[in-house]
Amino acid sequence: MAIKNDHYTYRVTWSSDDDEYVGLCAELPGLSWLAKTPESALKGIRNIVADVIEDMKSNKEKIPEPIAIKNYSGKFMVRVPPDVHRELAIKAAEAGVSLNRLASSKLGV
Repeated sequence: MAIKNDHYTYRVTWSSDDDEYVGLCAELPGLSWLAKTPESALKGIRNIVADVIEDMKSNKEKIPEPIAIKNYSGKFMVRVPPDVHRELAIKAAEAGVSLNRLASSKLGV
């Protein structure tokens, strides 16, 4: 049975290798569930996540926090080769924006 009001990140996609839909959970990447319909794949992965979470609780293991409720600072470091750094700095200067603003705009969706 699925966790009531869980906030985990689920995805259902088609697997041509298996000729079925596969349900996935981002917070528990080792888990998957195959089914003939996307609805069944989602139900299956949610049920398996619930079982694994219960098992983790009973073994006093750390339960993964749902991505949707984590707090993010908005900062992360990216390492690039010096020549890429230089090229980005030039592009930012030419655009009249900070390197941070340029990188943020390139990463945005």
